[in-house]
Amino acid sequence: MDCKARINALRVEGKMPITTVHNTHNHELSPMKSHFFQCNREVSETVKRVIDINDLAGIRLNKSYGSLVVGAGGFENLPFLENDCCNYIDKARHLRLGAGGAGALRDYFMRMQYKNNRFFALMDLEDDGRLKNVFWADQRSRTTYQYFGDVVTFDTTYLTNRYEMPFAQFVGVNHHEQLILLGVWLISSEDTETFTWLFQTWLQCMDGIVSKAIVTNQDRAMKNTIATVFPESKHRLCLWHILKKVPEKLGLYVAYRSGLKTQRMKCVYDTQTIEEFEKCWAGFINTYDLHENAWLKSLYVEHEHWTNLKEFVDQFDNALRKKIENENHAEFQSFSQVIPCISGSLIEKKF
Repeated sequence: MDCKARINALRVEGKMPITTVHNTHNHELSPMKSHFFQCNREVSETVKRVIDINDLAGIRLNKSYGSLVVGAGGFENLPFLENDCCNYIDKARHLRLGAGGAGALRDYFMRMQYKNNRFFALMDLEDDGRLKNVFWADQRSRTTYQYFGDVVTFDTTYLTNRYEMPFAQFVGVNHHEQLILLGVWLISSEDTETFTWLFQTWLQCMDGIVSKAIVTNQDRAMKNTIATVFPESKHRLCLWHILKKVPEKLGLYVAYRSGLKTQRMKCVYDTQTIEEFEKCWAGFINTYDLHENAWLKSLYVEHEHWTNLKEFVDQFDNALRKKIENENHAEFQSFSQVIPCISGSLIEKKF
């Protein structure tokens, strides 16, 4: 722009008095854009508090920033940008654990075990003291597993920003058809060695009680480890993860939006027997000439392992408290309300 406007200052005895001011701009001024300058941007302590609380409550940063914009009456009225909020919350999350985070986490586990000796935690550290893998489960999770541990799901979909470590959960379903958290891990990698440590720790925590079925994603290392550590458990693949890849794997086919997608869903959800599925799948492959699709070939080889899985929450602490509250409410309703009968049978009403 070659704008001549400037301010000159001279250091004199530790001070910076302004010597000259040139206001000769070669362009129109735009006060509405002044908040983009770094010198005009500051996140106040009040705003930091709001962002912190919302982050702990699981509210996305873009939602928090949007509410601040509405409250201020427009973007131009905020003395900071969304990126400033992002930088702050990243730093705040880092400081929540701080230096020596592994030691702080260990101290926390010790306090929890002092309060309740059924609280289980195990940490796997590197030689230099850095956190490698960690697992924990409280008394409620361990007790609940004894009643609802027949079928559990295990997923490493959710990643933590702080450590770039997969956040893994074991989840079951209770008698109210609610998801229940049974155990949590932070793991450094997704390889056979890590999963072996993980599942052996799980067995130790759950007093050697093995689930009848385990649902996971299509991780090869996980599959091999489950076969070794849980040889008597049925291993099934999460259908949600499989179907999530369909647009990527089949989206380029011309017929994807004109029948292919619908036919694929029909094979997955509308068949009740092995024979029905085999017939429907063969028709699907033949109709759309998918014989050479490597991804579908690999899926078919493992189709006996498919199963459904609901997506679950990604913030453990808040989710746990919320789930406990929901379970308590469901228990209250089951004791204080009469469940509607399906039929008019007197026997059903009695029981």
